[in-house]
Amino acid sequence: MRPNLAARLGVWSAHHRKTAILGWLLFVVLATTIGGASGMVTASDDEMGVGDSGRAAEILDDAGVEEPAGELVMVSSRTADGWRDAAGDLSKALTATGDIREMQPPLPSEDRKDALLRFEMKGASDEAADRVQPVLDAVQKAEEEGAGKGISVYQFGDASSEKQLSDLLSDDLTKAEFTAVPLALGILLVAFGAVVAALLPVGLALTACVAAFGLLSLASHQLHLFETTYSVMFLMGLAVGVDYCLFYLRRERDERAAGHDAETALRIAAATSGRAVLVSGLTVMVAMAGMFLSGLLLFKGFAVATILVVLVAMLGSVTVLPALLSALGDRINAGRIPFLNRKNKKGAHAAGGIAGKLLRPVLAKPKFFAVGAAVLLLALAAPALGMKTEQLGLEKQFGSDAPLSVSFREITKEFPGGPAPAKIVVKADKADDIRSDEMRDALTKVVRDAGEGAELTVHKKAGVAEIDVPLPGDGSGAEAKKALGELKDDVVPAAFDGLDAQAYVGGDLADSVDFGDQLSKGIVPVFAFIAAVTFLLMLFSFRSVVIAVTSIALNLLSVGAAYGVMTAVFQHGWGAELIGSEQVGAIENWMPLFVLVVLFGLSMDYHVFVVSRISEARDRGLDNRTAIREGITRTAGAVTGAAVIMVAVFAVFGTLSMQDMQQMGVGLGVAVLLDATVVRMVLLPSLMTLLGERNWRTPRGLAWLPRVSHGEGPVVPEQPAPRRVPSAT
Repeated sequence: MRPNLAARLGVWSAHHRKTAILGWLLFVVLATTIGGASGMVTASDDEMGVGDSGRAAEILDDAGVEEPAGELVMVSSRTADGWRDAAGDLSKALTATGDIREMQPPLPSEDRKDALLRFEMKGASDEAADRVQPVLDAVQKAEEEGAGKGISVYQFGDASSEKQLSDLLSDDLTKAEFTAVPLALGILLVAFGAVVAALLPVGLALTACVAAFGLLSLASHQLHLFETTYSVMFLMGLAVGVDYCLFYLRRERDERAAGHDAETALRIAAATSGRAVLVSGLTVMVAMAGMFLSGLLLFKGFAVATILVVLVAMLGSVTVLPALLSALGDRINAGRIPFLNRKNKKGAHAAGGIAGKLLRPVLAKPKFFAVGAAVLLLALAAPALGMKTEQLGLEKQFGSDAPLSVSFREITKEFPGGPAPAKIVVKADKADDIRSDEMRDALTKVVRDAGEGAELTVHKKAGVAEIDVPLPGDGSGAEAKKALGELKDDVVPAAFDGLDAQAYVGGDLADSVDFGDQLSKGIVPVFAFIAAVTFLLMLFSFRSVVIAVTSIALNLLSVGAAYGVMTAVFQHGWGAELIGSEQVGAIENWMPLFVLVVLFGLSMDYHVFVVSRISEARDRGLDNRTAIREGITRTAGAVTGAAVIMVAVFAVFGTLSMQDMQQMGVGLGVAVLLDATVVRMVLLPSLMTLLGERNWRTPRGLAWLPRVSHGEGPVVPEQPAPRRVPSAT
């Protein structure tokens, strides 16, 4: 049989080192330069909308109705009306900035100890965050001057919160980059005991991320992206890029330590680990493509970003990495670190010694360990049964002690529903109909039925009307959701029944509810797609229905455990303070689907790598139990190193400021840790031992599937398998 694709790529790269290396560098430079010149296009709030709230935003956008960025500033005093002088001075200072309009008179609270200043930012709302700094400075100055007089000042609004979000995301990404990279490098130094060998995977992963960033910027002109997409891409790129290089490099070093010359070791690594990288990378990319079925722009952006970075990292691992290994030769071990290079002196067969000791009782009592591991994972998953999801508002994203969260809490306490009203948007089929008596009566009825504080604005030329309706409480709790439901199900349909008009309810809470509804609809086709693709890829790779089914089952256990831990930590607050977080009462609504897709993809790294090595051992004639032992022990070092790096990278995101980044980091980190330890070291070998030869049987109806070699040698025609004598338990 001809060498597999990975082997051919590795051999070609090794024989054309300069071409492969210079080609890679040229690709990275061109992608970065062109992508940087084009710039990234981010999605507007209107584009992110779905359902009725998305249609409401679309009507306003099509009508050319510019939604201004509104700001609220509350001035509080210890006594009734004690705020008047401070509020008056602040109003003058804000007007003097020249960046605001529509400053309204102070609105006093019921006890008259607080007053609310309401105004709008000038210009386009999507640019308001770039112009809000003078306003923030004026508010801060008023707060400092009033501190000694018993005056407190709180600000919350579209522009101020957007600016703080942007600044925080930028700071978090910088922190992640400058923390995750040294962590990965330190782990690789321990794993390889040599500076050059440790630098190689990190260097390739970073160049892959840089190139993918450029390609993503180009793609953003066709598919607009969310602000966190780059953070997700960096997380995935660094973790996957280092993993792929680590698998490849570890196999090459093991073969050299086993006595093979450099060229043979590289050929074996290309044919085995290289092939596993291709299969794993393809599986990850196809799994990520499932996010396109969600119907949400956010997930489409995540899909494009992760597919690009995995593709680039995979191609770099099977092309430029073999070229670099061939060029470096024995210099790959340059910069040896004392006390960290002992394994190389013992030879390849010393690898996995600890894993072998841990595996011995698992193979001796597979039923006991299979049940124990399954029970542990199910116990960790149990809290997920009560998981609640919602689109976390900025006040929850920043943390309860953040100035923005404090301001939001104080303002909504005195002026419920102010920062986040519902917005009813009505469009007459004919523009002139918006002025008709019937329409006027309907709009008046809605304003009356909506309750106190509802405000009507009519855009006569566009034939559009909008009604802002304050929601009770903080605008996002149970009371607010009940009020929103009444607006959508009763008030609005009853008012416009029989009229030639479209009427939809939008606003922040409606956006969150509609987004969650779309997620609920999208998760079924996404999961079905991922499960089907995983099953088919594993079936074609190993010609085994049993291996394909068990891979899906094991992935689901890892995902369930991740859900359970996320729910326990962030919804119930168990141990949240240990990572500098806090209980927020819910999981970010896009997180479960994202974690599902990413973990299904990433877990295939370990699964394909480990099962390929087991299959390779079995192809050499070993019985099932011995093949499992050899496959696990030979891959233990690489899997452990890869898992530690992934967990470290994800843990960095778990310590960032944004709540959704924390949830993502903890969820993925826990899942990868469990996947590499409990699943791959206990549950997988115990299940495969219990299943015995059924692992490798190909049903008669699938005998036409091509037989794929997982080793470096040619595959001989399939013949009846000789009888194997089971090893003693």
